Order: sequence, then C-alpha cells, then structure tokens
Amino acid sequence: MRRRNLQLDEQGRLRHLLTIEGLKRQQIVDILDTAESFITVGDQPVRNAQVRKVPLLRGKTIVNLFFEASTRTLTTFELAAKRLSADVLKININTSATVKGESLLDMLQNLEAMQCDMFVVRHGDSGAAHLIAQHVAPHISVINAGDGQHAHPTQALLDMFTIRRHKGEFAPLTVAIVGDIMHSRVARSQIHALTTLGISDLRVVAPKTLIPTQVEGLGVHVYHDMKAGLRNADVVIMLRLQKERMQGALLPSEQEYFQDYGLTEEKLAVAKTDVIVMHPGPINRGVEIDSEVADGPRSVILEQVSNGIAVRMAVMSMVLGRPPIDKENEGAAQ
Repeated sequence: MRRRNLQLDEQGRLRHLLTIEGLKRQQIVDILDTAESFITVGDQPVRNAQVRKVPLLRGKTIVNLFFEASTRTLTTFELAAKRLSADVLKININTSATVKGESLLDMLQNLEAMQCDMFVVRHGDSGAAHLIAQHVAPHISVINAGDGQHAHPTQALLDMFTIRRHKGEFAPLTVAIVGDIMHSRVARSQIHALTTLGISDLRVVAPKTLIPTQVEGLGVHVYHDMKAGLRNADVVIMLRLQKERMQGALLPSEQEYFQDYGLTEEKLAVAKTDVIVMHPGPINRGVEIDSEVADGPRSVILEQVSNGIAVRMAVMSMVLGRPPIDKENEGAAQ
C-alpha cells in the first residue's frame, strides 16, 4: 500500500505539522486565513482572566519538548496554547530522565500515558520531529518547532503571514533572503513556502561558502553581491549566522561579513521604497544587520514575533480540531 503523507489524515487535514515541503498552496492559505481570525485575541482589554482566551482547545494538553535553547519560539507556542485554553506542560530536558539514560521514545511513551494530545518539538537533529511523529500514539499530534538544519515550518508560516499583511498577493513580489542559507532551517522552510505561494522572483544572497550546492533547483536565483541581490526587492529577510553549526573557517571575520553582507541603510537604498525588512531572530546587531535598520520604520521584526502567536494558534487549532481518530483503522492509514 502506498504510504500516505505523514502530516495529513485520511481526509487530507493536518494531523501533524513537520515541514512546509509537500503542503499544497491552499493548505498554506488556509493556515494564514485562520491566523487572521486570531490576530486580535491578545489585543483584547483585560477585564478578567479569560478575556484573552478562546475555548477551542479546552481540555487538551500540549507538551513543549525543547531540546535546544529558545526564547521567541518557546514563548509564543506557550502563549498560543494558553490563549486557546489548552493546558501546557514544559519539559526541562536538562533535568528530565533523558539525562539518566532514558531513550527519547521511552520518554514519549511515558508522556503519552499522561493523556497528552500534542508534542511541540525542537531538536538539534534533522528529522527528529518526523521520527517522533512516526512513533506517537494515534491520537497525538506533533508540531516541528525546528529540527537541525532541516525545517522550521511555523517560522516560515508566520513570515508568510507578515508578508501577506503588508504586501497582499505573493505573485508580483521580489523577495531576497540574505545570510547563512547553508545552515538555516528557516531559509529552507521559507523557500518552500514562497515557491508554493507562487512568488515571482525569489533570491538568496550570501557568500559562496554559505550557499548550498544545487540550491537553484529549489526555484531561487543566487546572488553573491549584496546590492545586486537587493535591487528592487519588496521584502528583505535577513538570517542569523549559524556559527554553532559551522565546521571550519567559512568566513574571514564577522567584521568583513558585515561589510559585505550586513544590512545597512546604504545597501537597502537599492530596494523598493516600501520594502519591508524581516529577521527570524535572534538578531546580531553589527553582524547581519545595523541597528538603524533593525529599529527603523521599514523593520517588521517585532511584528513577526506578535504574528507568531496567531499563526501558532491557527496551526494548533487546525491540528487538534480534527474529528476524533478511529484508532482501529489508524494503522492502515499510515
């Protein structure tokens, strides 16, 4: 029997969110449209403890399993779950039984026995979220919050949401992704999302040492000159140097990198006058972006963080809002 897409149930609805790759355009649009309905939940005036919540996931338990450090992603996932009225459990990996030798799958089975409904997973190994999704009980969903150099789907979705709110349709746009393309799971997910949404001109800008081989096969145009890559751009997405994942001397120095590829007002001047500047964070001022740009009127970096809550609410509600799974027939669906 042909294996179904692990992310989807028999009706083609999201069961897990592991990667953007393989999602259809309409599925991405549905997530963005759903996020629009949540964007004002956190803006409601505080009159009582429930005013900033909706009851969609009341009675559900969501476990945040973060094997890598995180601030924005972990916090926005937790806020998103709480605003959907779910119970949230954060596992401190450094003090969990895994440090005593317990395997990851044994840990998951113990959490399953506690009647959990979703695992939000960040892991340093590419493919970790897929592995977990293959082994969880039928009623449990998995959201990939970043795995190795592979994927970060909710970051890409919140970036698409931010772009759409500022620019409308994707087709006419020119988007430049600048920086460490080689090691960035965010860049990979952004590229898949933008090409699926029909972007007109998608560019990656970086030194040769930070460009993956055959990246053109993903539908991007490669630039090594910063100004050429930014010319007439509608959107500029800056990436952090993933120094913790680099092996060998890929760059001469951070100072030289900033001189050639750091975003300054002078370099940004060749883009369109209404260009927006994005960054998934954390930002390194004076390395990939100048403070004048990061804090300037064209920056939507903090807006991305706020939008992340609504987008993660949308994903959680769509995944856990499916009808109950027929556990007897679930094995055949895999």
